[in-house]
Amino acid sequence: MTSTSKNKLFQLLHFIGLSSAFLSFLFVINNFLIFSFDAPGLINTLNLGGVFGVSSPKSGYNGGLLTIGLLQTGVIGAAIILAGYQALAKSDLRADAAALDGVSAYIIRTAFWAVLIVGLADAVMSFLRVEDFHKILFGEAGGAAIALPSTRGFYVHIPLMIIAALIALRDKSVSLVWLTLLVVIAEFLIVIARFIYGYEQTFMGDLVRFWYAALFLFASAYTLKEDGHVRVDVVYAGLRLRTKSLLNMIGTLFFGIPLCWLILVRGMWGETSLINSPMLNFETSMSGFGMYVKYLMAAFLVVFALSMIFQFTAYLLNSMANIDENLSDDMAGNEGDA
Repeated sequence: MTSTSKNKLFQLLHFIGLSSAFLSFLFVINNFLIFSFDAPGLINTLNLGGVFGVSSPKSGYNGGLLTIGLLQTGVIGAAIILAGYQALAKSDLRADAAALDGVSAYIIRTAFWAVLIVGLADAVMSFLRVEDFHKILFGEAGGAAIALPSTRGFYVHIPLMIIAALIALRDKSVSLVWLTLLVVIAEFLIVIARFIYGYEQTFMGDLVRFWYAALFLFASAYTLKEDGHVRVDVVYAGLRLRTKSLLNMIGTLFFGIPLCWLILVRGMWGETSLINSPMLNFETSMSGFGMYVKYLMAAFLVVFALSMIFQFTAYLLNSMANIDENLSDDMAGNEGDA
């Protein structure tokens, strides 16, 4: 492959990677607008329902909804143009990889604080409800309101998640090791309450599962960044950096990013899809007086897919940079020490 053809190929892959990352974020945002506020989205705005096999929930769009649809379409077009500009005009693989890595880290930090705050708050509210203290503290109307999943989701969970996003902007030192500690502490308290005080409620086990599921899914992007995922190192470990980078590019393009997109599309394409359905209905477990966070556990898959797409794309760009800069194993080691 000549230097010119390699550069063109890398620019194309750079563009594809950035477009994938930008569009995945917009896909999630537009999904929220479409199914929560009846926004048209790009497909219905451009009347492409027949092409994608979907039908508009309305006979037509006009006025404010049409304006929203045009804005959605314009933002998607702008994201593609921005990806093209970054890939063709700037073409700074390392800088774009660092930016995508930062976005992935912010998504995980926000999710960490959200599951911490929401988990504690919902566990306390579930305890109050189990012991019938909620009506004493909040009155008959308030107590009845927090017993409804949708009310607790709108007026408790969502504001706390907004607070978590603001905390994540300021605090950049979050380690998922703390989430591991919280899982251990929550399980320890269950053991103490059950075997010493003979007290056990459904919400106690729900909190452990809530935090454990978050730990399992949120840590994946960080583990990818640190190259900590288990791989079959029979051949890979002994290869040169250039060959490793090439294999990482192939794996990212054909397996990593497509898998994350499959999760998003299959889970969020329609109102009754596997992720959308529980989130839109604030689904709860059928185990009685437990926590009202089952719908958030479905949303964990969105966090996983988004953070992994951004991290996979950063991985792709760094691998291309290794090849483009002709780094050797010794040079890469020195770069890491710096």
